[in-house]
Amino acid sequence: MITVTLPDNSRRTFASSISVKNVAKDIGTGLAKATIAGLVDGRQVDADFIIHSDARLTILTDRSPEGLFIIRHSTAHLMAMAVKQLFPSAQVTIGPVIADGFYYDFAFERPFTPEDLEAIEECMGELAKQDHVITREEWDRDEARDFFNSIGEDYKAEIIQSIPANETISLYRQGEFVDLCRGPHVPATGKLGVFKLTKVAGAYWRGDHNNEMLQRIYGTAWANKKDLKAYLHRIEEAEKRDHRKLNKKLDLFHFSDDAPGSVFWHPKGWTLFLQLLDYMRRRQEDAGYVEVNTPDVMDRSLWETSGHWFNYRENMFLTQTEDERIFALKPMNCPGSVSMFSQGLKSYRDLPIRMAEFGKVHRYEPSGSLHGLMRVRHFTQDDAHIYCTEEQMEQECIDVIDLVLDIYKDFGFEDVVIKLSTRPEKRIGTDEVWDKLENALSNALGVMGLDYVLYPGEGAFYGPKLEFVLRDAIGRDWQCGTLQVDMNLPERFDITYVDDTGGREKRPVMLHRALFGSLERFIGILIEHYEGAFPIWLSPDQAVVANITGEQIEYCKEITKSLRNKGFRVTSDLRNEKIGFKIREHSMSRVPFILVVGEREKDSRTVSVRSRDGTDLGKKTLDEVLYILEEGIKQLGRLDSSAE
Repeated sequence: MITVTLPDNSRRTFASSISVKNVAKDIGTGLAKATIAGLVDGRQVDADFIIHSDARLTILTDRSPEGLFIIRHSTAHLMAMAVKQLFPSAQVTIGPVIADGFYYDFAFERPFTPEDLEAIEECMGELAKQDHVITREEWDRDEARDFFNSIGEDYKAEIIQSIPANETISLYRQGEFVDLCRGPHVPATGKLGVFKLTKVAGAYWRGDHNNEMLQRIYGTAWANKKDLKAYLHRIEEAEKRDHRKLNKKLDLFHFSDDAPGSVFWHPKGWTLFLQLLDYMRRRQEDAGYVEVNTPDVMDRSLWETSGHWFNYRENMFLTQTEDERIFALKPMNCPGSVSMFSQGLKSYRDLPIRMAEFGKVHRYEPSGSLHGLMRVRHFTQDDAHIYCTEEQMEQECIDVIDLVLDIYKDFGFEDVVIKLSTRPEKRIGTDEVWDKLENALSNALGVMGLDYVLYPGEGAFYGPKLEFVLRDAIGRDWQCGTLQVDMNLPERFDITYVDDTGGREKRPVMLHRALFGSLERFIGILIEHYEGAFPIWLSPDQAVVANITGEQIEYCKEITKSLRNKGFRVTSDLRNEKIGFKIREHSMSRVPFILVVGEREKDSRTVSVRSRDGTDLGKKTLDEVLYILEEGIKQLGRLDSSAE
């Protein structure tokens, strides 16, 4: 007898071994028809997987995140099947699932064209309608390697050759197409009717630029047409909101081959940058942080002590001096912060010490991965390191989480997903230490009543972490803030404090914390989230005063000076251009208010106020304009001190 326990803890007993799909059929025909795969004792398996002993089972359908993942995985294989049918000489390599979709890399003698993508997509539709049964087969490793060599699939054979000789290889067959894969997959191609191929890009084999260039076809797949339509709409909106395109109107920054991956901030962009910096300084000061600054270039020995030299060196910029000392541009601020803590004797009475730094860091990112403000090589972190006792650790975590979520609300981000990433295989420190650190984070979330998603094995090499994922105005997710707890770096750097018994060997716990993450990337996210129309408190220019003729120039200067003296960011547009041209230009650059001055406004000591959305607010006195700006700041964001 076999007992299968379902998610609601109900149990079903069977006389002998039974497949996942037959358990579903025993529950109901509707569920059996909807079954995609199963989760047996936490492991994803195919629908025809046989359960031989007592187990916990979750039936996966297209309504579950795991089910959607499997649909996308199977659709990647459906695409490979179509490519091989249309272009037999193409070789298939790898095809994983990514956020909202999938891709598959191919080796082919010529570039795929948009017409090719249309043909592949049409062929996929036909193959889905044919409802080919998908079956799993287990092969001997050498047998599988020889098979793929025999059909000209050299890349697959190379992958298999890298697998240990004693491992069983799983292949999946659908029609005449056979592919290497761990699975699981949907039961048949008929489950894969809702998809769209999106683009083709280049990709190096195994991600190594020394290897041959392949062609990567991207696609998306969904459970139903409504979800696909919504996704394609988000993609269309994302194209319109691309911060690189909007920047042409906003004039915030540029990039140059003279400094790949580094931002050249224009006056408006730098103003925006400084607003974020000032905002975070105020919030951190209110939360009991002190601000420090550490060097950008530090000796190799420091990075060896921290472990970065052995775990992160390929991403570091290095330089060597005449005396053969090797230095690195810092990729992270942590070692400099530890060095700061080590200066002078610390007592338990001094803890917690919350040490903040707006540190410039440098990380070597492959040129192909650079993407506007979102992926750069030189950026600024709103970093902080908190040194506390083990007893204070959980409360400090709670305080950081509370601060993070409150700050995100000021930018209009109410929908935040928290991810808890636990110990990776490649790590430093004992399991006992990792237990303490992981418990501190999970307990803090529990005390606050916050839900989180667990990501086993995704922590940093020195400690587990929380990641804060923001959902923007069009439903995209952005990972921004992090909180990491660490007892390993204090050990490696041998930092201590004097405890309440007078002992001088007590190790502090170190919390690593960033809220924006990278200021450059956060600005890119804000540009796209607001479509360039920043909250008034954050806008580089909060208003522009524009004259109609030369007769109003002096009055415009007077209005501008008066508003600037009140702490607002206001400029004048006194160019010899038509007023309609000025209004259109400043509306497109998303200035919140345009203050138009003609002869009647000059005579009445007023301005005509227009908002960036085209609303005519009528003639206003200077005091009324001040009130509009102040109220706008209160409504659209945090009231900054300059306007109080």
